[in-house]
Amino acid sequence: MPPEQPMRRRAFLNLLGAIVAWPPLVRAQQLRKIYRIGWLTSGSSSQQLHLIKAFEESLRNLGYRIGENVIIEYRFADGEAARLPALIADLSQRGVDVIITGNHSAAAVIKGASNIPIVVPNSVDPVSNGLVASLARPGGNVTGLTQDTGAELNGKRLELLKEIFPSIKRVGVLFNPEFAPNSVRLPSVGEAARTLGLTHISAKVPAATTLEEAFSMLVEQQAEGLIVLGDSVLFNARNQIGAMAIANRLPAISVGREYAEAGLLLAYGVDFYDLFRRSALFVDKILKGVAPADLPVEQPAKFELVVNAKTAKILRLTIPSTLLARADNVIE
Repeated sequence: MPPEQPMRRRAFLNLLGAIVAWPPLVRAQQLRKIYRIGWLTSGSSSQQLHLIKAFEESLRNLGYRIGENVIIEYRFADGEAARLPALIADLSQRGVDVIITGNHSAAAVIKGASNIPIVVPNSVDPVSNGLVASLARPGGNVTGLTQDTGAELNGKRLELLKEIFPSIKRVGVLFNPEFAPNSVRLPSVGEAARTLGLTHISAKVPAATTLEEAFSMLVEQQAEGLIVLGDSVLFNARNQIGAMAIANRLPAISVGREYAEAGLLLAYGVDFYDLFRRSALFVDKILKGVAPADLPVEQPAKFELVVNAKTAKILRLTIPSTLLARADNVIE
């Protein structure tokens, strides 16, 4: 055998060894999972920025690198609920591993049409509205957190109104009759109102276009204050509600800081930022293989009180110093 042949043979074997050794690394890189999370809301991107920030920050703290090992597919209906089915279909076609949505109707549609895991960060009475079998054992493909803490929270809101406006006797209740959880919320408001010696006046708002009619009715029936039972319709119309409440000189309270920022006198309720931060923990567990059915729905842990001092000044109301001292945020 010529001397160059053993050299060629060794070179060939070395090259073959390198080729054999290389593919596992390449395959490992190629098989490394890139997760896809669907984010679905009936609102707009501008309305969700603070919640998106809380969710993404929590994901990063869990070790995810957005755009690298996880991709978030954002879909916004911009206040048009009729667009939700098409957005759901689009997320499904893109093969998302989990969908996070605060919209009850969307969650119900996804639950009935697919097995995609769903995390609802801010559900209201998810058992009664059929999203989960129970809080401890959700069953199915839906889990998350609930903002529902029972009748006592609506009672607390009415107490806050009365603390600022002690002579109040008649309070309006603005609500969307098509939002299923309100079938539970409304009786709790009535019960709390009776306990405080208040008469409550229900004003139905199935769409933002009916707000003017609702406020006219409340004024005619001599409402002196207002509690807003938030849902996606009223949340998207919160700026109109704030303006109308001020125009009709109605001190108003609702569930989250965004309502106070929109001009309502007060907001008291669950810290939604915290709910969306915690929802990332559910997403992480699901991406690691835990079934939604085995993840108990969790209760809120943080609450916040927001006072709009600008609105108080316009309405010529004095905020008690004791209430200001308890406020988490005062809008000057």
